[in-house]
Parts: sequence; structure tokens; C-alpha cells
Amino acid sequence: MDHRTAPAPAPPVRAAARSRTRRDGTPRIERLCHATGALLIGSGLLHLFVLAVDGGPWEGPVSWRKPITFGVSFGPTLLAVVWISSYLRMGARLRAVLLGVFAADCVLEVAGITVQAWRGVPSHFNMETPFDTAVSMSLAFGGAVLVAVLSTLTAAAFARRPDGPAGMALALRAGFAILGVGLLSGAAMIARGVYLTRTGHQLAGYASTAPLKPLHGVSLHAVLVLPVLARVLDTTSWSTRTRLRAVRTAVGAYALAVAAALVWAAATY
Repeated sequence: MDHRTAPAPAPPVRAAARSRTRRDGTPRIERLCHATGALLIGSGLLHLFVLAVDGGPWEGPVSWRKPITFGVSFGPTLLAVVWISSYLRMGARLRAVLLGVFAADCVLEVAGITVQAWRGVPSHFNMETPFDTAVSMSLAFGGAVLVAVLSTLTAAAFARRPDGPAGMALALRAGFAILGVGLLSGAAMIARGVYLTRTGHQLAGYASTAPLKPLHGVSLHAVLVLPVLARVLDTTSWSTRTRLRAVRTAVGAYALAVAAALVWAAATY
């Protein structure tokens, strides 16, 4: 009679994966980021209603435009970063930490701008009172944190080939590279504005950001537009070669748009 004990069945692969997923907390941070992004978008749309009721200028350092545009910009950006980071080959814990820091920083940026809009004072380059200075410096610090997080994601995109359908790796790498131009232009705007403000030229500080705004705006969104294109192309019946060619064409067109914005900034700065 054979008294050998039969080996215990191995746990299902899917169950083990779910256990690891629960342990590293990634789904929880994704849900938190999705809720935060939705709230930021809602805040921007709410202030669009406030503008319609209260009125006031669209341009200028004191305008309801700022909480509107920052809310509807940071919200989708946060949602996009959650999505595109899922294609990057990096540790789950590191990704969760980066997403958490990025979400908190997005809230900090939008909250600071919104508070100052309701107070009727400029949010950036405002050193009139200790509170205004604290808000202005926190926004500048938040910008530095955004740069650090996005630079880490950029390094991950280039360190190991991203996953995804045909053209996604190119779309992500090109998007992150163009994003770097947006981050540099944003840093240049902050540095120039702070310098002029601290040397007694506050109005000039506000005006100094205008030439770089188109370059900043266009280059920031490449990291969303190009991967979305690659994902949409994956739903078509086109061949892999055709989809890759379409992504390459889009990358070239986007690079030309960024170059045009850069030329315009140099000509009007």
C-alpha cells in the first residue's frame, strides 16, 4: 500500500497575482487618483459656472480663468499619468508612491491657485504678504515635485521598453521626451517671473510668461495625445507596419508643432 502523501495543489496563478496586487496597494492608489482627477475636473467646471455668474476678465493675473484652466488641466493629466504609467516596466511599489505624490501635488497646485482666486489676488509671483509668499513658493515647490516625478517616469520609459500595442513604446518615449520641453519651459517661466518679482518688477513678471505659454501647453500634452493615438490605432484592422507608420507620422507632426511654438516664443520673448 502506498502511504506517500500527494503533493498539495499549487495555488492558482490568478489568485496569487491578486494577493500581490492587494499587498502592494496599486489598485487602491489608482482608485484614489481617479477620484482625485475627477474632483479636480469638477472644480474647474464649477469655476466656469462661477465665471458665468460673477463675470470678470478672462486674461490677467487675477481671473477665474486660472482655477478653471488648472482644474481641467491637472485633472486629465493625473488620469493620463495613471494610465500611461501602467505600460512602464517598473516596480509596483515605486509606481504607487510616484502616483500618490503626483496626485497630492496636483491637489496642492490647484488648491493654491483656487484659494488665491477667491481672495482676489494673484497666485504666482505674489510676495505682497507672508501668506501670499507662502502660496507662491508652495506652487513653485509643487512644480519642482512634478518635474521630479515625471522625470522618474521618463527614465523608466527609456530604461526598459514599455509594454503595449504596436507603436505604444514609440508614443510613450516621444511623449515623455516632448514633455521634457514643457517642463523646461515651465521652469523657465517660474524662474523668470520670480526673478522679476523679487527685483521689484511684478507686472513684468506676469507678462514675461506669455511668450512661453503656447510652447508649455502644447508640449505638456504630447504624453497623452500620442499614446491615445497608439491605443486607438490598435482597435483598427490596420497592419502593424501601417500603425507604426501612423504613430511615427504623428510624432513628427507633434515635433513640428513644438518647434513652431518654440520659434514663436523666441521671436516674441
